[in-house]
Amino acid sequence: MISAGNDVVSLAAIDITRTNQYKFYSKILSEAEIPLYNKFSLARIPFEIFVWLLWSVKESAYKFLQRSEPRLLFTPVKFEVVNLRLPHNCSLSPFNYPIHEGKGFKEISHIQSTIKFADNTLHACSVLYSELIHTVANSGDDFNNLLWGVKKIGSDDSEAQSAGVRSFLLERIKKECGNNFRVEKNNNGCPVLLSAAADFPIPVSLSHHGCFVGYSFMKPGNLDSDGLREQSTGSPES
Repeated sequence: MISAGNDVVSLAAIDITRTNQYKFYSKILSEAEIPLYNKFSLARIPFEIFVWLLWSVKESAYKFLQRSEPRLLFTPVKFEVVNLRLPHNCSLSPFNYPIHEGKGFKEISHIQSTIKFADNTLHACSVLYSELIHTVANSGDDFNNLLWGVKKIGSDDSEAQSAGVRSFLLERIKKECGNNFRVEKNNNGCPVLLSAAADFPIPVSLSHHGCFVGYSFMKPGNLDSDGLREQSTGSPES
């Protein structure tokens, strides 16, 4: 499946007291997922951050699946995180980057997770800082060609978030593939990258929360510095 899913959580915008109440977190976590926190408690990471990490993982998986299932409703407890792998010496370090971007996650400390929903199994990688959580979902566990980024902007106003995440994405695609791209929505309301030359839609995921914005998309093999080349076979994906 060609799709994209990412989510960003600004930890300055969460309500810590409310998050730690069972009435709240039971709407996000299943009873089977709560024991997964044991690894985080050993790393001295607060429970509320664990809750929002799983929210971020589930939201990313939902966005990934929604593209092919537009009527899908997001019920967090139905997205089950069945595995979490923490990096060695997992800790909450400060976000010291004006912009943080990558291709895959081999060069960065990250949390790996596996998510089950109905007959689907998805994988996710999350980066965790004292200010934010950013998660990217994928159908497989190979993230090598997946491009992602997270950035702090100057305002949490909705218009600033929307404009900021789009310009952030277009700056990245310009560096990777040239300047012939724009962000639109497909017939199901999901964002895609379109090339002015070929209009071959690339699924992209956009997210924002508080003063943080993020994106993710899988770089197709037919992208180069001159933009999008026409495919030799097959039909465009939406």
